[in-house]
Amino acid sequence: MPDSNTSGADLMKTVLEPLLEDFQYWFVRSRDFLETEKLSFMDEQAQSELLSRVKQAQEELSAAMMLFNATEGQVGIDMTTLMPWHQLVTECWNVAARFRSQQAA
Repeated sequence: MPDSNTSGADLMKTVLEPLLEDFQYWFVRSRDFLETEKLSFMDEQAQSELLSRVKQAQEELSAAMMLFNATEGQVGIDMTTLMPWHQLVTECWNVAARFRSQQAA
């Protein structure tokens, strides 16, 4: 009989590790974008608040990744943690898409 802990850890590593790496990638891109572009459709305060939320999410993600790596994939991350990150990435995608469409016009 296979060790259920090993297969669970393998599954976590297979699913969760790439997901965390994706969040890291999109938070870095979003942060770079928000730090370098002036968005005509957002006031400075709104852009600053969005950037602040991205930075906070990066800190949370960094802590989660450290814990995940320190336990060799034995620790999961609750959906109540992942969903706000997903929503933030989606919000950043929408802002970037709006910026690109304005640039193309």
